[in-house]
Amino acid sequence: MHRRLALGILSLACAGALRAADTYTIDKAHSDVSFTIRHFASRVHGRFADFEGAIQADAAKPEASSVVFTIKTTSIDTNNSNRDNDLRSDGFFDVAKFPEISFKSSKMTSTGKDTYSVTGTLTMHGVSKEVTLPVTFLGSMKDPRGNERASFELNTKLNRKDYGINWNKSLDNGSLMLSDDVDVTVDLETVKKAPEAPAAK
Repeated sequence: MHRRLALGILSLACAGALRAADTYTIDKAHSDVSFTIRHFASRVHGRFADFEGAIQADAAKPEASSVVFTIKTTSIDTNNSNRDNDLRSDGFFDVAKFPEISFKSSKMTSTGKDTYSVTGTLTMHGVSKEVTLPVTFLGSMKDPRGNERASFELNTKLNRKDYGINWNKSLDNGSLMLSDDVDVTVDLETVKKAPEAPAAK
């Protein structure tokens, strides 16, 4: 995203490694959007299988770089079909009404070597909030076909109640079945988009 990407959310920015006006798109086959939530005393892991995004990288002025990222909520997968159906229902993500989670950056700031803060609007379950996401640039290189690739990771914590996802159940000991906080991890491998050929005259 600017020197790297930001997200994931999901995502982010690349700096010295990327050239101005470059566009990087997410390679979904080599990327992952996952989450963890406490369930009773243990933790349940899940992921979203369908997502897309793009990074506009401006190496000359990294703070002008930007990222957009979208997740299809119906693609949620916790390795349990009954639970996944519950999560798609109106008690949780309500995918029929809110089919996407989206992030659009508004500001990027370098916080150290290969680390960035990416601020933007996260929209989920019909609620939009400004968030700042910590992103790490993992490096860039060319693949065997000559495509330039850049990779990023994001680890953050979101409170699901901030986005109106409130369902819970009280237990006999006074505690709740689910935690409010959800740990989110986004690992992205991106590919530089080839420049468009000049229009024929």
